[in-house]
Parts: sequence; C-alpha cells; structure tokens
Amino acid sequence: MTRPVIGLTTYAEPARFGLLDTFSAVLPMAYVRGVHEAGGRAVLIPPDDPGTEILASLDGLVLTGGADVDPGLFGERPHEATRARPDRDAAELPLLRAALAADLPVLGICRGMQLMAVAAGGRLHQHLPDTLGDTRHRPGGDQMGEHEVRLAAGSRCHAVLGGSLTVNSFHHQGVADPGTLTAVGWCPADELIEAVEDPGRSFALGVQWHVEETPDRRLFEALVKASLL
Repeated sequence: MTRPVIGLTTYAEPARFGLLDTFSAVLPMAYVRGVHEAGGRAVLIPPDDPGTEILASLDGLVLTGGADVDPGLFGERPHEATRARPDRDAAELPLLRAALAADLPVLGICRGMQLMAVAAGGRLHQHLPDTLGDTRHRPGGDQMGEHEVRLAAGSRCHAVLGGSLTVNSFHHQGVADPGTLTAVGWCPADELIEAVEDPGRSFALGVQWHVEETPDRRLFEALVKASLL
C-alpha cells in the first residue's frame, strides 16, 4: 500500500552545517519520526513561499510548533513577551485555509493549534502568566511542564486518546477563543483549552501539547488513517 504523503511546515532559522553557518529551513526530526512511525511519508514545506498548489501533492498536513502567532491577526498589539514570526504566519495561513477548503486532513501541534483558532476567527491569550498567574504551561528555559488534559466525550480526540491523559507543555500563548472551532480538551487545573476540532471537516484537530516529543503516536496514526480515506 502506498504511504500517504504528509506535509510538515518548517522553521526558517540560522543553522550550522559542518563549518557553514547559513539561514535554513529546519524542523526537529521528532515530527518526521512521528509521521513515519505512524505509516506516513513526511515532506517538509519551507516557509518562504510554499504556495497552496503543494496541497495537490499531499494527503495530509501537520502545522508544527514554534514561534508565537502574530497578535495583529486577532486585532491586538503584541505583548512585550511576544516573539512572532510573520513569515510563518503568511506562509501557513493560506496553506491551512486551502487545506480546510479541500477537506484535507489537518493536525495542528502547539503553535499549529493556535493558528487554527486564529484562522477560525478566534483569539489568543498572549502571555499565560499574566492570564493564569503561574508558569505551569512553560516553566522556563528549555524545561517542559506537565499536566493532565481531559477530553470531551463524543469528540474525535476522545475517540483517539480516551477521556484523559498526561501531556507535556511548552507554550506561553494559549487559545482564549476558538472561534468557529469546537473546544474538546482542557487543562483541569485552570480550564485552559488544550484541544480543538473543526466539526465541519472530516479530520481537522489541534492539540496544545508537543505530541511529537512523546512516544504516543495515536494522533499521528489517526492523521495517517484519515489521509488514506
């Protein structure tokens, strides 16, 4: 059976290759492994000018994590802690909208979920310590947080992951309003939205945690399965 081709959005960052320092399209291999171990074939999409025509060659799309979504996209001035990458927003929003219009299976991870919410007319908490009064979701440095998530019965996330699970956490923005998406997962400690779905699509869901950095491949497997239909 042909493996479904899954597009992964990438970062444009300075990187070192041997003795050469250069600006590069990069992505942690954890995303690629997640797709491959789930039975898909990963293709990396650079953020410079991908164009929506790439979607004709894809069976599914993963919006990966990374820098903050630009608050201007939901009508706010940036918080002093905001570190936006307008180049990624400009490249990924057309991809997302075209993928949804074509009902291509979509999985958003961390920033990817936040971008889905903004594209659906929602808005974000720009800096969770200001909103929640703690740093549970991003303790500091390169340390990941950890907390429980509960998932709504009847949702696709519930069907894939069950009613609750422990997740990692590494974000200071969060979804305040999912727009036309449906919130289906929450952190019980503070009720922050942790998972969203588009009820009008066959498979379009986002999760706030970094599933690629865990051994749990169920969401990748669900995406690959949906991409075969």
